[in-house]
Amino acid sequence: MAIPVTIADDSALSRKNVRRAIPEDWDVTISEATNGQEAIDAVEAGLADILFLDLTMPVLDGFDVLRYVKGNHQKTVVIVISADIQPKSVELVNSLGAFRFLQKPLKAEELKQTLHEVGLL
Repeated sequence: MAIPVTIADDSALSRKNVRRAIPEDWDVTISEATNGQEAIDAVEAGLADILFLDLTMPVLDGFDVLRYVKGNHQKTVVIVISADIQPKSVELVNSLGAFRFLQKPLKAEELKQTLHEVGLL
């Protein structure tokens, strides 16, 4: 059975890069969100057992999405993919329950290794 995955990023190019990095043999259905509210809506709709999340987005940022998921959907696996690698941002992401923080541009091998570590591949 396919795993529901949502890619949340306001950049179409970044969403496309994440899609390309996802292993071809991984059985998933992919949805996309262009802002934080759409990401929360996807989680609520059951479209995000796995959430690939950017931090800098309109409407609600990734930190707000993480707070929401931590308080309401703790089983959702959140993997942050962001260019914001400031130590305070990474520390906050980790404290809010993200499984991993991956730096943009995303490398396919790094994503594959992360998916193995979480037991999804």
